[in-house]
Amino acid sequence: MNELESERIPVMRADAIRNHQKVLTAADRLVRRHGAEALTIADVAAASGVGNGTVIRRFGDKAGLLASLLGEHERRLQEEIIRGKPPLGPGAAPLARIEEFLARLAKLYLRELDLVHASETAAPGARYRVGAHAAWRQHVTMLVQQARPGLDAPLVAHLLLAPLDAEALAETKRMRRAAALPDALRLLARAVLR
Repeated sequence: MNELESERIPVMRADAIRNHQKVLTAADRLVRRHGAEALTIADVAAASGVGNGTVIRRFGDKAGLLASLLGEHERRLQEEIIRGKPPLGPGAAPLARIEEFLARLAKLYLRELDLVHASETAAPGARYRVGAHAAWRQHVTMLVQQARPGLDAPLVAHLLLAPLDAEALAETKRMRRAAALPDALRLLARAVLR
């Protein structure tokens, strides 16, 4: 690699980072205005000032783009889990952490239901292939093991996260029970783990 090539690499990387953020910002604005179902790669490319190919290379397809948009919100929650204050962050009892996590994830997913639904229903089983869901399940599994070592922690984690499936959340909203869901999940965790 010559000197000129080595100087161009950081510029390309900075440009790619800028484009990535421009695409996510444009996609978020379009989803808020028109909904996730109406989102198209062409609309996002036009709104962000990049080509269709740039969006496709970075995100793959619409489902990948929507998952990345949702991922931005999920990363903030993950950061609070790792470095935040109790009861969500380290230092609280495992049951308190599970209760707070389920309540916070419910609030996030209800607020971003359009994105959750679009990313989870893009293909059969999509929910279980998304990295965030695997991380959430692993987190809850670890906390269940700490709270009740005798339980089948992976199964209990799966059951505790089941009400946060996009279709279940949509039904909860249709029932006009969305506001009650975070507290109901706290009670469910308490009943299962005490």
